[in-house]
Amino acid sequence: MSPRKKKPRHCKCSFKGKAFKPTGIPLSEVEQISLSRDELEAMKLCDLDDMTQEEAGAKMGVSRGTVQRILSAARKKVVTALAKGKAIVYED
Repeated sequence: MSPRKKKPRHCKCSFKGKAFKPTGIPLSEVEQISLSRDELEAMKLCDLDDMTQEEAGAKMGVSRGTVQRILSAARKKVVTALAKGKAIVYED
């Protein structure tokens, strides 16, 4: 059985540039972690705009549980990049 089809997500947050990386090291020399548009959108809505996961889910067109899973994955990626000096590369 194949996995369920991913529900379309409404993301208005746009990437500024292509990556966020430690200073002084070329991007080609830094380990990279991919961050998707829906992960950035969920973090922006919940952490920057102070929305609840339920409100963010309604705005993105997904359930609260989906927002929770997206946030968990995104936060882990961001903290890993910050703590271990890795680059965050935005994927479309």
